[in-house]
Amino acid sequence: MTNNKKRIALVTGANRGIGFEVCRQLGRLGYQVILTARDPVKGQAAAQVLVEEGLPVVFHQLDVTSEESIVSLRRFVVYKFHRLDVLVNNAAIFLKGEDGSVMSLSLDTLRRTLETNTFAVLHMCQVFLPLMKKHAYGRVVNVSSDMGQHANMRNMSAAYRLSKDALNALTQMIADSIQDGDIQVNSVHPGWVRTDMGGASALRSTEQGADTIVWLGTLPPGGPTGGFFEERKRIDW
Repeated sequence: MTNNKKRIALVTGANRGIGFEVCRQLGRLGYQVILTARDPVKGQAAAQVLVEEGLPVVFHQLDVTSEESIVSLRRFVVYKFHRLDVLVNNAAIFLKGEDGSVMSLSLDTLRRTLETNTFAVLHMCQVFLPLMKKHAYGRVVNVSSDMGQHANMRNMSAAYRLSKDALNALTQMIADSIQDGDIQVNSVHPGWVRTDMGGASALRSTEQGADTIVWLGTLPPGGPTGGFFEERKRIDW
């Protein structure tokens, strides 16, 4: 295993909230971090904050729903770093007004939610896992939610719940598809975190929400794969 300072980590949806804090914590561990965001102005500003803290962070624009944007990012990663070791699929949406019953859910809302929260994760893995396989090392962390748990399934917020339920299934499938190398793929429920999505009354800070994500992204060889975690403990699907 190479020194952590040589590890390259990419975080999606990272200009604020949990994603931003994940970048900070990985940077403090010595990882070279690629902070990505859809808005280049906000993303660059976020990266600059971390750079001013002395952390090894660079910014690259990424719209996870755009094939062209993902391919452009891959070209940047290959040209600049030649590898990718950690991929944190954090970008997600919860559309305004999407907290009603499944029976009133519009299919357009469902499609848009799935496109960002589920389809984009698959696309990111399809594009970047080959870089991990090339070096026989990788950590993929898919930021999910207990709202996607079968054991916790409810009627409301149907699009978000379905997208995270599908993301959890996708995590298991991708983990099962990997036959060789030290590559681990896991989902995480960060908890109810004080972010724009979670709201000011949420129970956990962004530091607490990022902790298990970073833990999964930096696991030693022989760690778990194909699992769902909260507070560094495996939880039910």
